[in-house]
Amino acid sequence: MFRPVRSKNSEISIEAAKDLLRTSRRGVLAVNGDNGYPYALPLNYLYDEDSNTIIFHGARAGHKLDSIKACDKVCFTAYGNETIKEEAWAPYMQSVIVFGRCKLVDNQERSMDILRDLARKYYPSEDIIDEGIAKAGKAVQMFQIEIEHISGKEIQEK
Repeated sequence: MFRPVRSKNSEISIEAAKDLLRTSRRGVLAVNGDNGYPYALPLNYLYDEDSNTIIFHGARAGHKLDSIKACDKVCFTAYGNETIKEEAWAPYMQSVIVFGRCKLVDNQERSMDILRDLARKYYPSEDIIDEGIAKAGKAVQMFQIEIEHISGKEIQEK
């Protein structure tokens, strides 16, 4: 159903791809947008390996929400782990692509729990997390991508 990585010599293992998802701080979500145009946007996220999901937040209204409600099929990409192996001017970079279905988290208690988990990745203390959730938590919509396929590769930028 999903295409394999075309160049097998650049493919990384599923474990390496999952590690990149765990450690990267930002990714790009692509959805089916308005009038048949793709809509891709950068976002902060959390990879939950136990539930095989990617969690992120957004507003309760807007293009992203409307697009996901219209079609729950999404693509998510994260990249990083840039390394120098031979030529300093041509680094290697890893990327991971995830295909899945995005669901809105409708349970308010569950939303606050996963918002807190997401915040722990980005904020330095529980006090700051508590403050942010008290201020804006009720206005946040939580999203969860149920991963159907994952692949990764490493390329040299030359």
